[in-house]
Amino acid sequence: MREDLEREYVEYLRTRMPQLRRLAALLTGDFHRGDDIVQSTAADLYTRWKHVGGVEHVDAYVRKMLLRTFLREERKPWSRVRLTDTLPERPVSGPAVDEAVVVRAALRKLPARQRAVLVLRFLCDLPVAEVAATLGIAEGTVKSQTSDGLATLRRHLSADVSTGSTT
Repeated sequence: MREDLEREYVEYLRTRMPQLRRLAALLTGDFHRGDDIVQSTAADLYTRWKHVGGVEHVDAYVRKMLLRTFLREERKPWSRVRLTDTLPERPVSGPAVDEAVVVRAALRKLPARQRAVLVLRFLCDLPVAEVAATLGIAEGTVKSQTSDGLATLRRHLSADVSTGSTT
């Protein structure tokens, strides 16, 4: 029995790992931190796997676990520390910067919940109701967080464009 559960767990993670890693990387803005979030979620999922069989939508359940892990980690003071092996480059006027890089940098400046709402709504293409269920908030809150997040994102993007900054 235990071997069957472990086999199901491994098979589930093997097939879903790329989507989980993508979601975590989009939320954190960093593949390494994203992998840490996925690893913590996978460990939590392993301890709960025998109870997951009764869950109707396992993917939504695991996505909610990952989002809660992300939000919990974002509240910790060390999450605001960014270690790099090189000094940041000075912004220069010149060739256009890849739009995806600029948008991701602006997305990282948003508060964690707004970032989670925008990533789920627009990058994962989830409807308002599913985002609300995933985050455990009201649909109206999703809508207001989307509106506030987009407004803040626009401000960051217009500021970055006017200064030529990408960070």
